Amino acid sequence: MSKRVWWGDILLVTCGLILSSSSYQQQNSILYDTIEQEQSIVHTVTIPDNSNFVVTPAIEGELQPITDFATKYEAIAVINGGYFDPKNQKTTSYLVKEGTLLADPRTNERLIDNPDLAPYLGKILNRVEFRRYLCGEEIFYDITLHNTPSPNGCELKDALGGGPTLLPQDTSVEEGFVAYSNGKIIRNAIGTTSPNARSAVGIKENGDIVFAMVEQKPIAGGSGMSLPQLADFLSTLGVTKAMNLDGGSSASLYYQGQTFYGRLDKEGNKIKRPIKSVLLVQ
Repeated sequence: MSKRVWWGDILLVTCGLILSSSSYQQQNSILYDTIEQEQSIVHTVTIPDNSNFVVTPAIEGELQPITDFATKYEAIAVINGGYFDPKNQKTTSYLVKEGTLLADPRTNERLIDNPDLAPYLGKILNRVEFRRYLCGEEIFYDITLHNTPSPNGCELKDALGGGPTLLPQDTSVEEGFVAYSNGKIIRNAIGTTSPNARSAVGIKENGDIVFAMVEQKPIAGGSGMSLPQLADFLSTLGVTKAMNLDGGSSASLYYQGQTFYGRLDKEGNKIKRPIKSVLLVQ
């Protein structure tokens, strides 16, 4: 069936459906939602593909509250970003902004010169990142490993490192978060199988981008999500590519004046930890 799209007060007719112009605009608006789970509350922000919204990274020299990022960049939505060393406040994740490398984990001596990390350094420096390309006049988003070359005809504009990859498959071992010896786990840097506050970014098959932040509940026995649980949850939303972001005390999400924090202290209070980098929606 032919497709007709009319503007203003005229009805839009497409694929056999009649939509008012306000309904069409709503389909291209950001959607915020909360989904209650047994051990957590998940806050999601969905940014439609082919909308006027752009998802980009931002970073500051000193750690900042997520609300400061929102104010400075006049952002509609913000989620905490990549990993950093809380002792020296230096990045352990790559960040590219408008084609310029602004954060390079190779400059962090506590990472590069740490003998305990030497066996995993190659994997750590090739972790997954969320990317924004300019392909001709089109914006294209992807989630791929750091060493992956840009597609032909595309310019890498932005990138924010995190990890591990959650979808289409978990790559915790390949990215150096988990290591085994004689069938036993000898390294589990972010407690991948334990419930915790988590943050993630995903891409649906239709191009929509999803922010997800897992908030702990004040219940006994631990709360939140493991990474396999987070991957399963994102799959139920239609996400086909996803990567984990810095979680735990860093897990936080801002949306239109409201701020949500993921981690609880022993007394059940929200932990409001300043962070190094973010993904933001403008």
